[in-house]
Amino acid sequence: QVQLVESGGGLVQAGGSLRLSCAASGPTFSRRVMGWFRQAPGKEREFVATIRWSGGSTNYGDSVKGRFTISRDNAKNTVYLQMNSLKPEDTAVYHCAASSNWYAGASADFGSWGQGTQVTVSS
Repeated sequence: QVQLVESGGGLVQAGGSLRLSCAASGPTFSRRVMGWFRQAPGKEREFVATIRWSGGSTNYGDSVKGRFTISRDNAKNTVYLQMNSLKPEDTAVYHCAASSNWYAGASADFGSWGQGTQVTVSS
């Protein structure tokens, strides 16, 4: 069973940066692709980014391209989300997720989820 623990959220001013971490444990075949999703109050869950553990290929949502970077440290079994040039509309709870599907992209493809970490960007 995959376990995911996020950290690194907080309050930051617009234009600032934060780095989120997701520590993963459990079978590696169950977390071939790691993703970050976010959900703001009253809004649907939104795709942020994904990365493959093997090879490191990445994908990003249109709203974060050029500002956010997803990466992983295989030795630490940790995935990161570096968030730069933050905007108030980035305010949300950010969730880490894991999938056994090499082509995972939509939230329905991910079977394991962390508890989430709050990111608040003030204007």
